[in-house]
Parts: sequence; structure tokens; C-alpha cells
Amino acid sequence: MTAFKTLSLAMFKGFIRDKVTLFFTFLFPLMFLVIFGLILRDVGADKTRIAVVGDGPIVSALRDSGALELESYNDADAAIQKVKDGDLPAALIIRGQQLDVRFAQSDQVKSATVLGIVNGFVDKANLAATGQPPTFTFAAEKVEDASLKPIQYLTPGILSWGVAVSAVFGSALTLVSWRRKQVLRRIRLAPVSATSVLSSRILVSAGVALVQGAIFIGIASLPVFGLKLAGSWWLSIPLLLLGTIAFFALGMLVGAFAKTEEAASAAANIVVLPMAFLSGTFFPVDQAPAWLQTVSKIFPLRHMNDGMLDVLVRGKGIEALLMPSAILIGFALVVGFLASRVFKWEE
Repeated sequence: MTAFKTLSLAMFKGFIRDKVTLFFTFLFPLMFLVIFGLILRDVGADKTRIAVVGDGPIVSALRDSGALELESYNDADAAIQKVKDGDLPAALIIRGQQLDVRFAQSDQVKSATVLGIVNGFVDKANLAATGQPPTFTFAAEKVEDASLKPIQYLTPGILSWGVAVSAVFGSALTLVSWRRKQVLRRIRLAPVSATSVLSSRILVSAGVALVQGAIFIGIASLPVFGLKLAGSWWLSIPLLLLGTIAFFALGMLVGAFAKTEEAASAAANIVVLPMAFLSGTFFPVDQAPAWLQTVSKIFPLRHMNDGMLDVLVRGKGIEALLMPSAILIGFALVVGFLASRVFKWEE
């Protein structure tokens, strides 16, 4: 136990002293979170904006509903010119009880949206003016759908990718560096078991993954980004640990073949970077061709992404961990076994 503690402490000190490793473990993936979070934070939040000339109960009802963003003008010609210039999709002109809508022919989607909304309010006002009960009734109710704001999707995916990068690069580069500097040879001759060395390195990687998770979630939860965690967010902790072990095993396999740190870094990039895009780290793969979706399910990062998404922001329970956990454990066992078979203490 004393040797295990000593090794773990030494590896931790070596980790925090390596500025390059710190950068690629924390700052590099965080840059993607911040950049994509800022760029996409207002996606889908804009309302259709139209020009309005005049006032009345229809305009008041439209304004109170929030269905459209109304931009007031005093002159009808100025409002229509905005439509002609392509700045606005439509202009609503009120003259007493007459309502005219001038809309842009080029933007048929927004124009149809404006016409439908305005027509609905006009019909409702006309029915209320007659004093007669409606023949048909219509009810609308908000429901919570499965769609997510960009930050809700980005945080679990980029966090999983960051953990994968840290685990793969950390184990691969450490193994290659220790082999070239004959540290592994000295460890082999020392009265320290290989299990203690491996366990202490995994412990450091697991601790780093937990710190990554805390930093990522803390930054994404700032008001500028607005991440909202689900009640079962703590279920992400076992996924972070299992993901660390799985990708640590992958790094061990890479490090077993690589001769230099540069070769290990290149091989790790070849493995991890395509996996990030094919696993839906930055963009959903649901709209990708069916064959590509099938290919993405081969990668452990895809299942880690899905599991993190389910428990961090979708509010799913422990059942959401079963499939990702089984795949990560199976991947770690298979790849770890292969790494142990090709492992070399010396060059």
C-alpha cells in the first residue's frame, strides 16, 4: 500500500508539472466548449420579426402572445420598403378595422408563419365580436420534448471526448516515455508489482477525469451558457470512471506499438479524432446516413456520449447506464488484454 501511495503521488506530481499535458487535458477541450457554446447559444431563439403600422386589439393580442416580434413604424411606405429590401418578412398595416399584410414572396416559410398567426388572431377576434359560442374548439398545451439546447448537447459530448483524449494520450505517452528512459526496466527490477504501477496510473487518470467533469459542468452552467443539469446528473460519475479505464486501455495498446512520443501522439490522434466526429461529440449523428450511424455504434465514445447525455441533461435513471457501462467494460477488457499481450518492458 505504501508503494501504491508513493507511486500515485509521484505520478500526480509529474502530471501537474507537465504544462503541455495540462493544456491538452483541460484548456484544449474547454476551448471547443466555449467556442461552440457561444456560437450556438442563440440558435433557435429568434422570433419572426415583422413591421407594424398602427395599433388596436389585434396588435395588443399579438404583442402579449409573444408569437411574433413587432417593430413599430409610423409610415406604411417605410414598413413596406423594409419588406421589399428583404429586411423583414412581412408588414402588418392597421387602418381602423382593416388589417393588411404585405409579405415577401421570396421567404415563403416565414411569410406563411406570419399569415397563419395573424389570421388566427383575426378569426378569434371576429368570433368574439359575434358573441356566438364557437362550433369547434381548439386547445393547445405545452409539453416537454426531447430537443436540447446546443449547450445541453455539447457539454456531455465534449466532456466525454476530453476524458478520452486525456486517458489515451496520458497512458500512451507515459508508456513510451518510460520505456525509452528505461523507467519501466527499473520498475521491473524493483520490488514493486506491475499491478501497483498500473493501478496508481489509472487512479491519477480517474482523478483527472473527475476534475475535468467538475470544471466542464461548472463553466457550462454559467449564465452565459445556461447548462441545466437533470436530477440524476451524479450518475455521470461512474461513466466518467469507466470511460477513463476504457480509453486508458486504448492508450496502453497505442503505447505498446509506438517507438517515440511523436509516433504515440500521432497514433492517438488518428484513433481519437475521427472517433469524436463519428460518435456525435460536436454534432448529432441522428441525421447521418443509416450506415454511418451503424459504424458510429462500434466506437465506445458513441456509447459514452449517449450515456452522459441521458443522465446529465435528459433526466434518465440508472437504466440508462446499463448499455454504455457494459460496452465500456467489455471494450476495456478486450483492449486491455490485447495491450498486455504486446506489452514490452524495454525497446
